[in-house]
Amino acid sequence: MQCVETIFWIALGMIAYSYLGYGLILWLFNLLKPHQVVTFDSAYEPTVALVVPCFNEAAYIEDKIQNSLQLNYPSHKLQFIFISDGSSDETPAIIQKYNQVLALHEPARKGKAAAMNRAMQYVTAEIVVFCDANTDLNPDAIREMVKHYQFSNVGAVTGEKRIAVKSKENASGAGEGIYWKYESFLKQMDSDFYTIVGAAGELMSYRTNLYKTLPEDTLLDDLMQSMGVALSGYRVVYEKAACATETASANVNEELKRKVRIAAGAWQSMFRLKQAFNPFHNFKVFFLFFSHRVSRWTLAPLSLLVVFICNALLVNQHAGMLYAILMTLQVMFYAFALMGWYLENKQMKVKVLFVPYYFFIMNLCMYLGFVKFIRGKQSANWERAKRA
Repeated sequence: MQCVETIFWIALGMIAYSYLGYGLILWLFNLLKPHQVVTFDSAYEPTVALVVPCFNEAAYIEDKIQNSLQLNYPSHKLQFIFISDGSSDETPAIIQKYNQVLALHEPARKGKAAAMNRAMQYVTAEIVVFCDANTDLNPDAIREMVKHYQFSNVGAVTGEKRIAVKSKENASGAGEGIYWKYESFLKQMDSDFYTIVGAAGELMSYRTNLYKTLPEDTLLDDLMQSMGVALSGYRVVYEKAACATETASANVNEELKRKVRIAAGAWQSMFRLKQAFNPFHNFKVFFLFFSHRVSRWTLAPLSLLVVFICNALLVNQHAGMLYAILMTLQVMFYAFALMGWYLENKQMKVKVLFVPYYFFIMNLCMYLGFVKFIRGKQSANWERAKRA
């Protein structure tokens, strides 16, 4: 019984560290360390290329182009590249109507990483910015991001992903919105401490000369590129004043499909980022990557299962009232998650169930993504999730 108790508390501690303890530690460290006032030169305006990979986005692409053309940045220093390789709808034709935009299109569909690699051949600017076709940028997004490149140790800058949550939102929408608010807080803590370890591809920028050509089967291009920059000794900065806003997934099935793909990409990335697991290469990057990414992707989902099994064994062995209470809380939590699943399918909204439901889905996807990764069943071709 002693062995089961030890495993139970280690696993519970791993869950607590992954979701709460790590963020609290960084918050306290950043609070106590000396702060330097950073002054930006408002006249600093490097040349920028905005690259938008898009696939069958006919319903949204015109709005995206209009949003891009309204960005508050000198037009003679801003290059627009929209690449629609593989699209079979009207997306390429719509893009070609705009003379300000370089329209790239090939019938062959090779995936997002391949499209990004091809688009980079046409980039002539100092800074390259990537964003998704279904996001809206705030007018000063480019200006807020590029100001950080005044400092030579900055190699990449990411913006903030925001989920437009309606007052009557579904479980995936509300859960996703809450998750990204917390994730944004953690990214700010990472950035203040040293560097981001994995940025949101919805709005990401790099020094053009630091962009690395990725294998075409890459699933998480944003993670691989930003980690490559960090492992090269440059900082990846988080800028919350640069915002990419999108609507939530239309329903939980769509969110499940998207997160399984991300989870499979997480496993793929961990196998390819061997240098990130070496604490002697760059200890800060190792600490942040392990705490923010690896533990959340591997140890926390596994620990959730271990805690439940160990807790059941301890209750069965009458280990004490504390374990009975903890088991009751676990059963209630998962019951709420399953109720949220059932009610979501019935189009019934109960806000108190949003968080346990989304938390359950996120961790379930890590298992499903692992299976897809091991079986090699996750295609690099991006399937756009339907949005609300």
